[in-house]
Amino acid sequence: MKKLLFFISLLAFSLSALAQKITLSDQAEISVITVDPGHNLYDTFGHSAFRVKDKGLRMDLAFNYGIFDYNTPNFYGKFAQGKLLYDLAAYPFSYFYRSYTEENRTIREQELNLSLSEKQAFFDFLQNNAKPENKSYLYDFFYDNCATRLKDVAQNVLQEKVVFHTNFIEGKDETLRSLIHQYAQKKHPWGTFGIDLALGSIIDKKATTKDYLFLPDNIFNTYAESTINGQPIVKKTNILYKSKDKETNGFQLFSPTALFTLIALLVIWITYRDYKKQRRSKVLDFILFFTTGLIGIVVLLLWFATDHSATKDNYNFLWAFLPNLFVAFILLKKEVPSWVKKYVFLLLLLLALTVVLWILQFQIFAIAIIPLLILLAVRYIFIYHVVQKQQ
Repeated sequence: MKKLLFFISLLAFSLSALAQKITLSDQAEISVITVDPGHNLYDTFGHSAFRVKDKGLRMDLAFNYGIFDYNTPNFYGKFAQGKLLYDLAAYPFSYFYRSYTEENRTIREQELNLSLSEKQAFFDFLQNNAKPENKSYLYDFFYDNCATRLKDVAQNVLQEKVVFHTNFIEGKDETLRSLIHQYAQKKHPWGTFGIDLALGSIIDKKATTKDYLFLPDNIFNTYAESTINGQPIVKKTNILYKSKDKETNGFQLFSPTALFTLIALLVIWITYRDYKKQRRSKVLDFILFFTTGLIGIVVLLLWFATDHSATKDNYNFLWAFLPNLFVAFILLKKEVPSWVKKYVFLLLLLLALTVVLWILQFQIFAIAIIPLLILLAVRYIFIYHVVQKQQ
């Protein structure tokens, strides 16, 4: 109910503020706001917004490009397909501030060194952009998000007056994947595993300057180094809220690597027992093949059936091979067709190719799949020999 009332008041305020032309006073300030990463996977990279404050007009607004509606028809389908629209919302900065202080997240402010006419142009642009007919945009995690918009807006408004510098990137040799790992791997090992599984080799190329700017921290760093009319664009940096000490996550017993290692040891033990007793655990083979086939479907759908730019060229399909989904039912039979031997040999070649691509850094796979590759290789070799004996 509290959230509902908040959004009702937010909407009412936005509509009333945007319905009129507001002329800023000489006390107006335009600021870039950077919020530190949160506790959840979806906010682990931080957040960015603009602030327009005018004491003379008793106005203090947040312009937030990170708004989306959970009630959007087919929300999850659109999110999965890369077709989810995000909105720019203008609302009282006190609401923005309260929401992040309640989450104990540091809030930094960079006041921009702008003339009154430049502030007015900035504000007019944001007001116009927040109108119902203009507020929505097609979100892209890397190239069009709440952080990248803050540079794009300044470039659009200030044109050649502003020069953005990124000296903080010099000497770095990161990829988009390694940048994600810096923020997510420690706090969210399962989320990071899912990201590594879903995103393809396209994010393993050396990051360009533009690539770094999907992170709010790097937008903060960019503004800190940039200039307007030859002068620093940031005239003052404030810490609006400093987070209190946070509890560390500590060791996670059931991290992906730990859990898959235990599963691998179990599968290898069952395979050894099958070998000694001259039998084959059909249910185990069904589970392994069906599961890898399902993962293969997801990988290929993200590659070919969505608009996500980062899910292309994903070679996880080599070990998570889609046809396994159908072969799984064949392996429920006591006697399997002779062609399964050739099929399993193909699977072993695909596993080897996965390792080669990894070594060549063509694509960096999740560390957690190492025990999975080992258990699959052991089981495939066992099945190969079982089918060979049947012939």
